[in-house]
Amino acid sequence: MDIQRISACTYVMREKPYEYALQVLADSGVFRADLWGREPHFPELPTDEQLTAIEEASASIGVAIANIGSYPGAEFASDDGEARAGELHKMRVTIDAAKRLGARSIRVMPGRGEDPAIIDRIAPLMAESAAYAETAGVYLGMENHGGSIAGSPQDVLRLCEAVGSKHFGVLYEPCNLWHAGVDYREAFDVFSDWIVHVHIKDGIRSDDGFERVHLGHGDIDPAWVVGALEGIGYDGDYALEYELPPEIEPVETGLRKWVEVLSAV
Repeated sequence: MDIQRISACTYVMREKPYEYALQVLADSGVFRADLWGREPHFPELPTDEQLTAIEEASASIGVAIANIGSYPGAEFASDDGEARAGELHKMRVTIDAAKRLGARSIRVMPGRGEDPAIIDRIAPLMAESAAYAETAGVYLGMENHGGSIAGSPQDVLRLCEAVGSKHFGVLYEPCNLWHAGVDYREAFDVFSDWIVHVHIKDGIRSDDGFERVHLGHGDIDPAWVVGALEGIGYDGDYALEYELPPEIEPVETGLRKWVEVLSAV
């Protein structure tokens, strides 16, 4: 795989400044970042000065911002009209920031909780957000995750169809699905038309629970994932989501191993 298609998440270094995280990526051979959408990496409502600082660090270190792992959309299901309006403002600010930083996409939250009844409430606001994102050339992706309707492939499909925009869809996360007991291959078949971004990590599911492991050492087949995505014409990034605890191996040395595994696919 072309190294320019590989990015990496900064979440694992969330207690360090973003400059440190970007430098670790560069030292690991990764030149595109999936920037965590919370302080100290990316403020919820960034100022012009803060965005300028991110731009300068990105240029100086040589790591572009490919995606922002942000959180707008959580309050779209709120009963409070002011809360919904405030969340829409956060969404637009984040989309504007992504455009300015050159990021292809941002992560969004499909309301709160797993109750699919919220779909009808959040779909109009997501549609409005997607229309705004399209004008900016930015994609909105909800990450497959337990505790969210995005953890259910059928609910994901229903929301995507209700929004009806190619600038809104799924942040496909095979390992999160597997962790939750969902077959990531079957899930792909359900919502493949709506995938806008991808996270890659690995783990092992057993009777004792779920264990995170180095990429290529668990139940997730990265070659299958890449082949399936390339087969549908996916042209976005493959973001390595290194989340191993430091006692297994710190990101400073471990991420390069993941880059080598994915590069070989």
